[in-house]
Amino acid sequence: MSFCENRRLAGSRIRILIADDHDVVRAGMRALLEAESDFEVCGEARDGREAVKEAGRLAPDVVILDFSMPGMNGLEVTRRIRKTLAHTEVLVLTAYDSEQLARHLLGAGALGYMSKSDADQDLVVAIRSVYQRRPFFNSRVARMVLEGYLKLVSDASPTGEFPYPLTAREREVLQLLAEGKSNKEVGSLLGITVKTAETYRAALMRKLGLDSLSDLVRYAVRNQVIEP
Repeated sequence: MSFCENRRLAGSRIRILIADDHDVVRAGMRALLEAESDFEVCGEARDGREAVKEAGRLAPDVVILDFSMPGMNGLEVTRRIRKTLAHTEVLVLTAYDSEQLARHLLGAGALGYMSKSDADQDLVVAIRSVYQRRPFFNSRVARMVLEGYLKLVSDASPTGEFPYPLTAREREVLQLLAEGKSNKEVGSLLGITVKTAETYRAALMRKLGLDSLSDLVRYAVRNQVIEP
């Protein structure tokens, strides 16, 4: 187990980098986050290039990233951070909801996507979610992403089957995980035990050759959706 994984299990403070080109927005986020006893704002960035630089220097647990910043857009920033920092998760904030943008950001490696208008009520929950390597979307985007993905999968196969050899129950589990459901929630929704839900998740990752839940979610969203 890596040092970073040990930190997550030990319950240490969540180190956060805020990247936004507006001083007032950064100050507001900092005040909101520093009210949480287990959060530490370790740095700030005012443009895309600075976000990449500061992420590399600080290796935060979570980067809160404004999608529209000067110098480099959020998609490219996400790609660069995820390429070099495997244990840093990216939560993207935008001014509008877009299923296509959400899919592209997931393909680049982001684990969370939400509207700025929802930040006041959802930002703390979103950070905790991505820190635990669970995807987070506000409800509108989650619905758009899942419906768009399922439509593309259905269009790709006349029988409506997924384009990889999964059982019907594995497909159900995959869909729920793609929505960000926990093992307990998957078990409750499917009428199975938490242990059985965990077994299905592990089987999915073995079958697809993936190493983590975040990899599983990214695979589900971008398979035959995001062009290489």
